[in-house]
Amino acid sequence: MNKRRLFIILVVFLILLPHTSVSYAKGRTLNGKVVRVKDGDTVVIAPVLGGQFFTCRLYGIDTPEIPHRGKPGQPYGYEAKDFLKSLILGRVVTVKTTGRKTYGREICHITLNGKDINLEMVKKGYAWAYRRYLRRPYASEYIEAENEAREKRLGLWKQRNPTPPWVFRRMIRR
Repeated sequence: MNKRRLFIILVVFLILLPHTSVSYAKGRTLNGKVVRVKDGDTVVIAPVLGGQFFTCRLYGIDTPEIPHRGKPGQPYGYEAKDFLKSLILGRVVTVKTTGRKTYGREICHITLNGKDINLEMVKKGYAWAYRRYLRRPYASEYIEAENEAREKRLGLWKQRNPTPPWVFRRMIRR
């Protein structure tokens, strides 16, 4: 193989490399200890292998707001936070980041011993399936879990017509 041909192959490889590694670049999976639960869908993770702590927003769910910086909260906001604490605070979990961020928080899917913690929040009635951002493979399972929690009137579904957090946030911004 001559040098010119090798050079062309190398250039083509370098041009195509970013396009072929997109799925790898989307996120990472790591083990981390949950050192703080900020609210029902946000935690702080300390990577087990060391490195910077980071804030993790649970993928595919949205929980009632808690009072923050003079803004009011919603019913079941503290209950959602307390339930999430009971599940994972101080525990080592598996965190899969999506590669996306919102307000400086990594968007993450969390499991503990194979149990989907994001889904557990929905199943027990402490979170909505966040349909706006929810994608496969989680969408149908999360939506089905929300419907079951509604039918059983679990958690926030004890209320007649709870206001979704995304609507509540819009209302208090006005």
